[in-house]
Amino acid sequence: MTDGKNKKPKSGIDADAVRELSALLKETGLTEIEIENNGARIRVSRAASAAPVAAAAAAPVAAAAPAAAAAPSGPPAGAVPSPMVGTAYTASEPGNPPFITVGQTVKEGDTLFIIEAMKTMNAIPAPRSGTVKEILVENGSPVEFGQTLLVLA
Repeated sequence: MTDGKNKKPKSGIDADAVRELSALLKETGLTEIEIENNGARIRVSRAASAAPVAAAAAAPVAAAAPAAAAAPSGPPAGAVPSPMVGTAYTASEPGNPPFITVGQTVKEGDTLFIIEAMKTMNAIPAPRSGTVKEILVENGSPVEFGQTLLVLA
């Protein structure tokens, strides 16, 4: 269905341009691209095919799964997670000694950290008594919700 002179379809759609844009989507990882030339506009989208691309990208991760299987999954036993997103502080103010140290025994309710969230200082109490086995955050470091702050034995 071409006009014979320039091998463009009579409908005005340039199939070669569509193929080139599709190849560009694959090459760049974009999900949509649109071009305009002399008033003609072509948009190519691959949103429907995003899942197979994601599955293909996950294949190398699956190959590494046996190595990851040897490592324990999830937080360690005795983990104390952050109840919020914010900045963790190990002392009440700069220059003061930290609330806790590795090897220290804490009682339920003792302050472990302060997490600053939205300009508010929130004391993080010990959820149970125990010995501080490991501290996993540094003073002034950002923390995410659920991130392990420390491990109690």
